[in-house]
Amino acid sequence: MVNPIKKWVESDKREVKRMSKTADKVAAYADEYAKLSDADLQAKTPEFKARLQQGETLDDILPEAFATAREGAKRVLGLYPFYVQIIGGITLHEGNIAEMKTGEGKTLTATLPVYLNALTGKGVHVVTVNEYLSQRDATEMGRLYNWLGLSVGLNLNSKSPDEKREAYNCDITYSTNSELGFDYLRDNMVVYQEQMVQRPLNYAIVDEVDSILIDEARTPLIISGQAEQSTALYLRADRFAKSLVPDDYKIDWPTKTIGLTESGIRKGEKTFGLKNLYDIDNTLLNHHIDQALRANFIMDKDKDYVVTNKKVMIVDSFTGRVMEGRRFSDGLHQAIEAKEGVPIQDETKTMANITYQNFFRMYDKLAGMTGTAKTEEEEFREIYNMAVIVIPTNKPVARVDHPDKLYINLKSKFNAVVDDIKKRHAKGQPILVGTVAVETSEYLSQRLDKEHIPHAVLNAKNHAKEAEIIAKAGQRGAVTIATNMAGRGTDIKLGPGVKELGGLCVIGTERHESRRIDNQLRGRSGRQGDPGETVFYMSFEDDLMKRFASEKARRWVQNSSGADDVVIQSRMLSRQVEAAQKRVEGNNYDTRKNTLQYDDVMREQREVIYKQRMQVITETKSLKTILLDMIKRTIKSQVDSRINGDTKNWDLDGIYDFAISTLISPSQMRRSDLNEKSQTEIYQMLENFVLDNYQQKRQQLQNDGQMLEFEKVVILRVVDEHWTNHIDEMDQLRQSIGLRGYGQMNPLVEYQEEGFKMFEQMIADIEYDVTRLFMKAEIRQNVQR
Repeated sequence: MVNPIKKWVESDKREVKRMSKTADKVAAYADEYAKLSDADLQAKTPEFKARLQQGETLDDILPEAFATAREGAKRVLGLYPFYVQIIGGITLHEGNIAEMKTGEGKTLTATLPVYLNALTGKGVHVVTVNEYLSQRDATEMGRLYNWLGLSVGLNLNSKSPDEKREAYNCDITYSTNSELGFDYLRDNMVVYQEQMVQRPLNYAIVDEVDSILIDEARTPLIISGQAEQSTALYLRADRFAKSLVPDDYKIDWPTKTIGLTESGIRKGEKTFGLKNLYDIDNTLLNHHIDQALRANFIMDKDKDYVVTNKKVMIVDSFTGRVMEGRRFSDGLHQAIEAKEGVPIQDETKTMANITYQNFFRMYDKLAGMTGTAKTEEEEFREIYNMAVIVIPTNKPVARVDHPDKLYINLKSKFNAVVDDIKKRHAKGQPILVGTVAVETSEYLSQRLDKEHIPHAVLNAKNHAKEAEIIAKAGQRGAVTIATNMAGRGTDIKLGPGVKELGGLCVIGTERHESRRIDNQLRGRSGRQGDPGETVFYMSFEDDLMKRFASEKARRWVQNSSGADDVVIQSRMLSRQVEAAQKRVEGNNYDTRKNTLQYDDVMREQREVIYKQRMQVITETKSLKTILLDMIKRTIKSQVDSRINGDTKNWDLDGIYDFAISTLISPSQMRRSDLNEKSQTEIYQMLENFVLDNYQQKRQQLQNDGQMLEFEKVVILRVVDEHWTNHIDEMDQLRQSIGLRGYGQMNPLVEYQEEGFKMFEQMIADIEYDVTRLFMKAEIRQNVQR
């Protein structure tokens, strides 16, 4: 076999040369494996699995496993991976990005590392840009994996949790990027471990990696839910708060917190017809009462907020200005609306969120493939720690890339485009016209209708139909108009007699702000050594030219010709356009990097919460240690905050109020019990009450399973409520923090510091609420899930 590497010179030559040594070993098995019977080749899978269990690594078995998958592909799919595809496969196995030109067979290349990595049994995810491609590849390539004894799952949005779990438990799972991310978030919102669908994130190969990890990385994945539809509860809680007298509540002004005293608790139970206000079933009501108390007794009208046009508007405590469009979080805004008698607005709440960058960085190993990634090499390296390796083409590229053609205005540009299409169509050459916007596609379509030129239009809406149309774009006489991203992942094969006409001609109607997208469009033509042509038409009225072309250049063009339809065609112009694109790409990268830096603060917090949640969900015996530690920390912080310096200044009344409102009933303790006690003795006394209470609850429940269930429900309910509120508050902080830049402060550093304080406060609030809920809840015998 001729090694095509020797004919190829490129910046990645050294890496490719290193991998070609391994590729030679794979190729060396070709003849030996071709002689094996089907049964002997299929027997390789259990043999490899056994060798891995005995201590061999994936790298040890790579040459044989690749050779097995290669020979299997020839027998099952009728396709035999080329030498360069073996190198692409090694790149993917090593956790890097293989840049392979369109038509070089990325889908087949991926089968080699997918097969190898699936042998560990830990799961391999193949990630595609849409569900059509997931279904297509899972069906077509799945034949090979099934034949080799591996299971293949397909994860679709429409599947039930049980079906998703089954798909994730397969050796190989095909899915879209968004579905993977949403499943991860949903898994971290469940109450029972058996409700989770995903396994730990092991290895992913991302198809069209630039589209998923860069273009879509600007938008985070968000699961939002309607905040409790509880207008009536806000009103009832407000009426209750207004009925209270000062003895019914206690305000701690330094921390701006408020809680009911024993008389307030009794009033609450009477008002709402409850035996125990702090029972676990009354968590939502308690939340509304807390907010109604804050709204009525801590928040001041015309100081903290104003009411205009029946709307509650927040007043910025620093500037004294009304903050348009901002709302207090966690239901406080609605509580103030109830207090002021204005309409109560519905609110959606972010339950969970994550960026694609942070989701994909959680995989133990991540790899990707695309026709265009080299221009974003720095971003892939810095954010995902992946190198971009350009894989040589199997045959030399025979496509002719003409210099760009520049016109004065849009009208003269489109006249030239239509003329070019007419001439090429007349001789039968197939044409693919790339547009940046849907409106351009529709305008061109109308122009071609007037010229009676039959054509197909694609706008990246119907993925299955789109792939079918794109696949036919290489037939003689075909004219296809497509947005630059339409039909990604689908091959254009040339019809009979087309090579002699010059192959497929790709016409770009303007330059995209990213070189990558232009290269993607170019790469549609000239697959596997086929002939082809590409040309881009531009005008001074295109977005990119408006932003970067100088007025001097525009005047020079007009003066030198005097006509609108003059065309300028030069390599220098193309270079200037590329320089402009580089500037835009740099700006976009900075934006994404900035978004990621902010999300990294949330990532650390998210990992802490999700890890602790997982600890609670997966516990099978008892959560006593975790629970009692939370209660002890709450007691310590509450007691410490009321004990300062000389014993004369100790707030023993406050400690007593805390004890009877959060830990015990008034019958268990008198105020005088706190007199003459040291700080340590107070801790000890309150902790003893807690231990007694815990034992009582343990005895009331029939078995350890029920006690564990009760502990889980208390902790998870409180954690989830506070975490969703915290996400909201962090989002509001993120939106407002930019203003601090005007005060010579670094907004990111400020966000990190404030975010950390808010997180610490949330943890303290969680522990306080868990304490109150657990200690005050009464056990009923029919505890069920």
